[in-house]
Amino acid sequence: MNNSDLADAIANDHGITKTDARKIVDAVFEAIGSAAAKGEEVSLNGFGKFKVKHSPEREGRNPATGEAMTIKASKKLTFTVAKAVKDKLNG
Repeated sequence: MNNSDLADAIANDHGITKTDARKIVDAVFEAIGSAAAKGEEVSLNGFGKFKVKHSPEREGRNPATGEAMTIKASKKLTFTVAKAVKDKLNG
């Protein structure tokens, strides 16, 4: 399922136009992205949590040449699924 499919499902379930549903979907993802950029945790009850994790600088290897290289520190967005969703997945 992609953003358009999600917007279509919301439009059909709630009797709104697909254009309005797409604006809502885009706004939700923009809000999640903005909060993550600030380092905030986004918790969606019954669905899961988005958290920003810091990955420290580390030593790695170039897979093509085998040469040692430094991989820069970075931030990563992780998702932890809620128990309710996990239960749906596993029956």
